[in-house]
Amino acid sequence: MTELVREISENDQLRADIYQILAALLRRHPNADLLAFLAEIEVEAEEGNAMTDAWLALKASATKYSEEQLEDEYFKIFFGVGRGEVLPYASWFMTGSLMDKPLALLRQDLMQLGFAREDDVKEPEDHVAALCEVMGTLILEAPGYRQLAFYQRHIGSWIGRFSDTLAKTPSAEFYLSVAQLAKAFFETEANEFEQLSLDIPVNCPGSEAAQATDTDEKIEPTTNELAS
Repeated sequence: MTELVREISENDQLRADIYQILAALLRRHPNADLLAFLAEIEVEAEEGNAMTDAWLALKASATKYSEEQLEDEYFKIFFGVGRGEVLPYASWFMTGSLMDKPLALLRQDLMQLGFAREDDVKEPEDHVAALCEVMGTLILEAPGYRQLAFYQRHIGSWIGRFSDTLAKTPSAEFYLSVAQLAKAFFETEANEFEQLSLDIPVNCPGSEAAQATDTDEKIEPTTNELAS
């Protein structure tokens, strides 16, 4: 039987790549290789474009700090002594509590989508880095209605507030540029998914009308693993 190969547009590949870059930056402090990559990234200048400005800020920041400095900054922001300045979990931003109902719903959806947490990962699955990893994979492997459903349920309602919170945190220096990129990118993603929702038929799985019954439908499991 001939295996169908899904064609990926240049825009979707770029979106998936940005999700993975954000995942890497939010999962742990960037190492020397990632800093070197960011410092050399090519940015097409477009005056007044928020994404262009964000990329240029991140590119500049990647040359200013050592890996040791960023390890310290990341620890202060996301861990701290007792608690970090930002709690990077969907449940926290959606309900004000950790390990709440949104996490249970997320775990159900991840199981149906074929995602599994790696054995050595201790972070809950609703860590922002893990969610970015999932979205990056779905853009490349899943139909639009599944991307839309996952984004609406688990990301869209709170990611803007997360970006704003990260930008305002006292210890953010390098991570101020990460917050700037996240803010600009997820604003474009909101427009992307708004357009996608208009293109999806009302009775299609993933549309708001069908979300209540979509949990009964499964796709072919993958071997994707979450490592936040």
